[in-house]
Amino acid sequence: MTPQRWIALGASSMALAVVLGAFGAHALNERLVAAGQLESWRTAVLYQALHALGLIALGLMPPRLAKAAVGWLFLFGTVLFSGSIYGLALEGPKAVLGPMTPLGGLFLIAGWGVLAWSAWRRSPAA
Repeated sequence: MTPQRWIALGASSMALAVVLGAFGAHALNERLVAAGQLESWRTAVLYQALHALGLIALGLMPPRLAKAAVGWLFLFGTVLFSGSIYGLALEGPKAVLGPMTPLGGLFLIAGWGVLAWSAWRRSPAA
């Protein structure tokens, strides 16, 4: 995928995070508070926003890094992690959505790990 596409995906995900944050704070606020899910919703928005910025930064990084692997891990991780939390906060099926949250978290962690390994491997010797 081209650097511009990673930036576009990151920017789109950030825009969606802003929309979902506002939606949770306004349209869904009473429902989320009543269900005790407001903090969960905020966590999903935060992680989506952080990894959207990660995708944007990825598009700006040198091409020699393992950008494709990191990008896909961030993208799938965000969909699974934040997406499942959004679904659970809206009382979606726990049996289906529950296992997706930690799996998404593992993808996000793996993305950061691959990025760290790739950068370390490519850095000049000290």
